[in-house]
Order: sequence, then C-alpha cells, then structure tokens
Amino acid sequence: MLRPLFQRPALAAALLAASVLAAPAQAAELRSADIHPDDYPTVMAVRHMADLVKERSGGKLTIKVYAGSALGNENDSIEQVKLGALAMARVSSAAMHNICEVSRVPSLPFLFRSKEHLHKVLDGEIGQEMLRACEKAGFVGLAWYDSGSRSMYTRNKPVKTVADTKGMKIRVQQSDLSVAMVEAIGGNATPMPIGEVYTALKTGLVDAAENNFPSYESAHHYEVAKYFSMTEHSMTPEILVFSKRQWDRLSEADQKLLRQAAQESVPYMRKLWDQREDKSRALVEKAGAQVVEVDKASFQAAVQPVYKRFVTTPQMQDLVKRIQAVQ
Repeated sequence: MLRPLFQRPALAAALLAASVLAAPAQAAELRSADIHPDDYPTVMAVRHMADLVKERSGGKLTIKVYAGSALGNENDSIEQVKLGALAMARVSSAAMHNICEVSRVPSLPFLFRSKEHLHKVLDGEIGQEMLRACEKAGFVGLAWYDSGSRSMYTRNKPVKTVADTKGMKIRVQQSDLSVAMVEAIGGNATPMPIGEVYTALKTGLVDAAENNFPSYESAHHYEVAKYFSMTEHSMTPEILVFSKRQWDRLSEADQKLLRQAAQESVPYMRKLWDQREDKSRALVEKAGAQVVEVDKASFQAAVQPVYKRFVTTPQMQDLVKRIQAVQ
C-alpha cells in the first residue's frame, strides 16, 4: 500500500514545490525517475525515448531523466507519479503488485520458459492488456523493459537445491508475492529497498538476496555475497509508467507520440540489456564470484502454492493460462 502523504513530510514538501497540479501541456519538460545509475540500460532507454520525443515534437515536449534514486526509491517514484508530481517512472513491476494486482502475473515464479517466450508475451496483446490494467489505479503503462532472470546469491554457502534455502534470511523486493515465494522455499523473507541490501549482506542482517546479474554487479553485492546460484526463478519485467493525471491533460497527438517513442525504446533497451548482462557476469566472475548450477525442479515444485495464493481473479487465471500456452 502507498503510505499516506502526511506521514512523509519531506516528500510532501517536495510535491508542493513541484506544483502537483501543473499541466504538462503548459510545461515543456516531463520528469522521469529511475533508481538505477546513469549507464544502466533502463536509464539509457528512457533517454533514447526522450531524444525521439524532443525531435518529433519539435522541442515542444522534452523528458528529463533523474537517475540514481535522485527522486527517491521506487515507492517514492510511484507515489509521485500517482499524484501527478512526476510524469514517468521506470520501476520493477514487482513494485506495483499492491497497487495493480494484474502486475503480479508476470512476476510469478517460473512462469516464462525463456527470454524468447517472455518477449513474445510482452510484445503481443497479452502484454498490452497487462499495461492497460493499471490505468484504474492512476498509471498509464507505456512499455515493458527487460530485467533478465532473477537468481539467488548468498554470503556463506552456495544454494544448489531448495533444501539449502531452509531457514535463510533472504532479502526480497517489497512485494507480498516475493515474500510468499521465499517462504515457499523455506526461507525467511526480509523485504527492503535495494539501496539497503549491501549493508544488510555485509553485516549478516540477511544471508542472501535475489536479483539479476547487472544489479548484482552494479550494486556491488558480489563483494559481500560471492555465491550466485542460477535459480532463474523469475523474469519479473520492468515497467515504464506515466501519470494518469498528467496523461489526461495531454493532447491525443502528444499521447500517441509518447506511446510510439516508448515502444521504440524497447528493442534499444533489450540490446543494451544483453550487452550489460554479459559484461556484468564476466566482471563478477573475474572478481571471484562463483556461478553455481542448481536443481531447478526442486524450486519449481516448492513454489506452486504461490500460484494458488496470488492468482485470485478470473482475469489473472486467464492470463496465466494464455501465457503458458504461448509457443
């Protein structure tokens, strides 16, 4: 759930200063947020989108990207987008789970069989349907970005089977579904923002975390958790969301321009992602991280109760069946 604004005085002040209700049509600049650093594929992809928008609008619309958590963590960005103080944000779809329940579907463990399966689903009608589902919550979904496959990494011992995770304190994203997945494999889930994970691993507050190779590398988690076990349990995609409040004040022509530019940024992002993933894996292995193969079947069997708990509506059940049927 989003925290009430009155409980967050610093953000409240920032929002007031930003003139929450200012119409974007009157201001040339649309602001976009990302927690990742400047050279991260998602940041570079939104900047590519910004170049297309500026060129095609003749400078009428511009997008300024604030990277590196300059405007707060993902929950802060989501709250600002909902209120209309921020035009856009690139966030993990896991950060939307408690706001837009359909966003849980692409985060389900072992739902996608491969990167090719993921792309075919997200690029088709199913992907567009899931983007549209968040509008009633105040968010216009513009595009899906890759986030690779998420795997487990640990401080003290490698994980090879689901039995190895029993009793482990494992950092997860701030999502009920992520918590339930870790509980299903016998771990003790510890939700926290990514910015706190390095210290938590270093001090032993958590025994493990789970993420993709680029995040493992860029956040320097490999320095304090040297065993990277290839569970590949989730391919939770990133989502680029736009404020419904600001969107409704744009002309249809500007809306069309933004949608098109966002979609055109997707293949650009995927190319950068593939390059970054290979580079990150090579860097962490060179630094001494051990990449460990695992018994995936043991994990797949353990997480089946997560589907029963979270696929709770006919729409979600239908989406899961259709995704699994995509060849």
